[in-house]
Amino acid sequence: MPHSERPCGNPSRQTPPGTRREDVSWDQPRRRARTPEETPCQTPPSSRSSRSVRANDAYAQYFTGRSFNAPIVDGAVPVANISFEPSCRNNWHIHHGEAGGGDQILLCTAGSGWFQAEGEEPISMVPGTAIRVPAGTKHWHGAKADSWFSHLAFLTPGEGVRNEWLEPVTDEYYASLPPHGETPSAS
Repeated sequence: MPHSERPCGNPSRQTPPGTRREDVSWDQPRRRARTPEETPCQTPPSSRSSRSVRANDAYAQYFTGRSFNAPIVDGAVPVANISFEPSCRNNWHIHHGEAGGGDQILLCTAGSGWFQAEGEEPISMVPGTAIRVPAGTKHWHGAKADSWFSHLAFLTPGEGVRNEWLEPVTDEYYASLPPHGETPSAS
């Protein structure tokens, strides 16, 4: 099947053009996730000009632990790469919006983390995990206890888009989550 006709899926499992699938080893060991200090920015080199990873000081009051913010693009749909040190997580929060706005999209790019919507089981996030959080949903997300975690985050544009920051995820609750990441209901 020509490369352009391959089904969608994990892009890292797709065969590069001109390469036969049987020539690619899918069982190569994974490299550990780099820390923000080791990776200055996860944007392509051509777009790094004035962008860099920096401590997420503007939102530090809404996080337990240290996080880092690397803006990717600005405009109507700004995208940021947010990195969390191990055990870092944000407070419970709600993204509000009208006319289709305020949905949050999270795309895990590195490490391992948690996402949880109120009243639901936590979801383990690993590279490639994508989560749509409908506007008005109380939720939190952050790194697992033993791993750095990075995700791309953006909100769908619309009217009245804003964040409402709520209480922290308690240390007691966070400590009850499996440290290595299997979803609690599966353990």
